[in-house]
This record gives sequence, C-alpha cells and structure tokens, in this order.
Amino acid sequence: MTIDSGSFPVPAALVEHARRFRAEGSTPAVPRVAATVLLLRPAAVGFEVYMIRRVAAMAFGGMYAFPGGGVDPSDAQAHPGWAGPDPQEWGGRLGVASEAARSVVCAAAREVFEEAGVLLAGPDPATVVGDVSGDDWEAARVDLEKRRTHFAEFLTGRGLTLRSDLLLPWSRWITPEFEARRFDTYFFVALLPEGQRTRDVSGEADHTLWISPADALRRSAAGELTMLPPTLLTLAQVAAAGDLADVARLAADRDAATPITPRLADLDGDTPYFTLD
Repeated sequence: MTIDSGSFPVPAALVEHARRFRAEGSTPAVPRVAATVLLLRPAAVGFEVYMIRRVAAMAFGGMYAFPGGGVDPSDAQAHPGWAGPDPQEWGGRLGVASEAARSVVCAAAREVFEEAGVLLAGPDPATVVGDVSGDDWEAARVDLEKRRTHFAEFLTGRGLTLRSDLLLPWSRWITPEFEARRFDTYFFVALLPEGQRTRDVSGEADHTLWISPADALRRSAAGELTMLPPTLLTLAQVAAAGDLADVARLAADRDAATPITPRLADLDGDTPYFTLD
C-alpha cells in the first residue's frame, strides 16, 4: 500500500470506529466546512512545511496535520478589507457561492493566525505586516481564539487588509462517513511572510515542527509521525515540486472544488486500508 497507488494504512482506532459504525447502521454526520493551510518556507535545500500534532483529546488527536479548523459563523458576519481575487472568483475556484467562499478564505487566514501566529494581512493590498509576536498582537490573537472578537473586526481595527492572494487553493477533502466528527475541508498553501515566524501558541497542538515534505513522508513511513490520507497525499504532491515557485505554478491548475473522500477497503480483513478509488 503506497501513496502513489492511492492506498494508505489505517490507525487501529479508526478501524474500530468503522466496524462499529457499520454494525450499528449509523447515519453519517453532516460535515462541517473547514479550512487548513500548508505554510511553506525556503530551506537550505528545497523548502519546509509547518506541521502540528493535535492533542489527544481532539478530533484526530495524535495525528500530525497542518494549521486549520472549522469555519466560524463570524467569518461571514463582517467583511474586512480585501486584496486578491474577489469572492466571486474564489467561489469559482472552490465550487461554492461567493459568500461561502469569502467565509472559507477568512477562516483559513484566521486559523493560521490563531494556531501558528502567522498573519496574512497588510496595511495595503501590496504589503504584509512584519513580526506579529509582540504582546499586543498576542493579546489580539487570544481574543480571536476565545471568540471575544471576530477576524474582520480585528483587521479593521488595525487598519489591515486581508491578503487573500497569499492563499493558493490546493484541494478539498471530506472526512469518511464512519467518523463521528466530519469536515469538508479546503486545503490551501501559503508562503510564510517575510519577517514573520511561527509560534507554538495554540492549545490544540502538543508538538510543532518545520520539516521538508519528503522527510515528513519518510518519518511517517517509519511510524514516527502518524498522519491521515489528506495530509499524506498533500505532502506527496508538494514534495514533487522542485521549489516554491513550482508549488505556486502547480496550485494554479489544481482542482480545489471537487471533494475527495477516503474510503476503507478490506474492512473485514487483517489489514484494512484507505483508498481513494
């Protein structure tokens, strides 16, 4: 079973979930719309991606993934200053109505700030803020995380424009039907803005690291990093890029609207596995 063949190993706990779901004849939960961001940065050789390990108590706990989370109602309640493709164009790329696309893009930018301390915004459509690790920025990040304010309000209050052009749509994944908590997740890639740095600030992660996609795949195959199919396949896809410019070129032609749902094969066998067929 390999990534190239579209087959993936399955953690034992997920096999039990799937068997119980089938035995009980359960009804699939409605997926919650979500967004996740692959933050990339140049390295001495090639480039690296920022990864977090979800705390055990969370959905998909113990798994390595990328910063992200569900779309919040506040992501649609107010509109920040906006740079890059307009919501209608985003809707075409993501396969949803323009207002839904606006919410997804806002959620992606908000989540990467909440979980990694990286802000994809600037004082005008051509610039990005620098270091946002100071105490005042951290207080604002915590207010967002605690839902004491919303993202558009935060940006407007600081005179900032959301740089939607820094988010490159990559793919769309829907959690398998047997999972109790399901997500309809839009994947984006983004280059770490110059002058900013990631920070281990979110209480949703118990470990973070910068790592080359190829090394992440190698360590996953060795059993050191546990990942689910969307993470594994996305890493393999970006690992195939020669450099960051190549990642951007690949993103321009990606289908980020058609959802992919992993399915369990050979559920009654000794080694069930995920397939994308």
